[in-house]
Amino acid sequence: SRVLLFSQMTRMLDILEDYMIWKGHRYCRLDGDTSHEDRQKSITQFNAPGSDLFIFMLSTRAGGLGINLATADIVILYDSDWNPQVDLQAMDRAHRIGQTKQVRVFRFITEHTVEERMVEKAEMKLRLDHVVIQQGRLVPAQAKVSKDEMLSMIRHGASQVFASKGSTISDNDIEAILAKGQKKTKEMADKLKDLGEDSLRNFTLDTPSTIHEFEGKDFRKERENVVPVEHWIEPPKRERKANYAVDAYFREALRVSEPKAPKAPRPKQPNVQDFQFFPLQLFELLDREILAYRKAIGYKVPFNPEGSDPVKTQQMEQQKIDEAEPLDAEEIQLKEQLLKEGFTDWSRRDFNQFVKACERWGRNNVEKICRDVEGKTPNEVKTYYGVFWKRLGELQDKDRILTQIDKGEMKIQRKIDVKRALDWKMARYRSPFQQLKLQYGTNKGKNYVEEEDRFLICMLYKLGLDKENVYDELRTAVRSAPQFRFDWFIKARTAVVGR
Repeated sequence: SRVLLFSQMTRMLDILEDYMIWKGHRYCRLDGDTSHEDRQKSITQFNAPGSDLFIFMLSTRAGGLGINLATADIVILYDSDWNPQVDLQAMDRAHRIGQTKQVRVFRFITEHTVEERMVEKAEMKLRLDHVVIQQGRLVPAQAKVSKDEMLSMIRHGASQVFASKGSTISDNDIEAILAKGQKKTKEMADKLKDLGEDSLRNFTLDTPSTIHEFEGKDFRKERENVVPVEHWIEPPKRERKANYAVDAYFREALRVSEPKAPKAPRPKQPNVQDFQFFPLQLFELLDREILAYRKAIGYKVPFNPEGSDPVKTQQMEQQKIDEAEPLDAEEIQLKEQLLKEGFTDWSRRDFNQFVKACERWGRNNVEKICRDVEGKTPNEVKTYYGVFWKRLGELQDKDRILTQIDKGEMKIQRKIDVKRALDWKMARYRSPFQQLKLQYGTNKGKNYVEEEDRFLICMLYKLGLDKENVYDELRTAVRSAPQFRFDWFIKARTAVVGR
């Protein structure tokens, strides 16, 4: 006889594979990780005439369809599937064309465990399939297993499992187990014959309802007061955790925002930015023009509750509007003239480029700043440079700009200090690539070794620390150095990481 063994778990197949090796049995194995070539090769070897392969171990889902293993006459279902059709398909691997022997099927079931309930449920499904579906009628979708039913299945036989002890099984025990299995199979078949279609439709994973009725009394309600099984550990509850508060999110999304106070009207005026450095007199004329326009349209300052004295603030703003006078002809002509005196051709992009250039080269390196601003000639940048540092206090974000430039100058100074220290260090050695000694503190990194650090420092000194693209050239030197031809870690470093 030759054997097909099906199991749901590939981990169980691993254990059985070790057992076959220990016993010296020849075997084949097929699961979801088996390649197509190995799959065909194993099937061919197992079905070959005179093959010495004793057992073919398969995972039920991967090996239950599409293969012919008719040379085997014994099928072992090591563990059962929730779907009985899957087990039937696995049995059919031996019931193929070319089978010359009677096929025997053995299903392993551990007594007093959840497997008993699983097989009972599977047999009910098959019986219902035979009674309803095979007769040409359709059956409504079966209800899913409830939480209480699943918990009842797991608890079934828990006390026997905890009380069991290790034992050895003899041949006589195996005969007794087979006889007991045949008896239980016959009892299950007899019980299913007595159940009609309605009983099968309402079947639950608990024992049939007739057992709960004794002498006219229903004992189902008293199950709630049953003493729990000793040593039973309640399984944890699985709860879905929301990533955000759904109610609060939609409440905020659908909330109607409070109406904002309307902005005060303004006349149409040219767009004047503070970084364009117009004369201060121009801003005074523009403010007067705004107040006169509001007076002409009869604008009233709304009450703003914010502030220390909102009433007084409202009165002062309204008084400015009431006392405003429109610009005369001379003031209008003066305004037009002042609009030409600012840096009208400087946009926000040009201003940001100028600030970044000051940060990169320092505020005193005028020549490089003039070359770093695209779209402007050196003379235009030099003119703007003089006005910028004289009237910097007029900018609204002057503190942020000064902080940005100061950080850039600190980096420049640090680079100068590093270069000075590097020059002093290298002057002490005639051949620094071989003689340079490095002293590490307590914070030495683990990524680089001393040979790599020595090469990086010496090559950085050789290329010039103040060169613009020095780290790109350093990366090229590392990749072409013969001592690092197999050091893929340092060869994979980029210029940014090296910096």
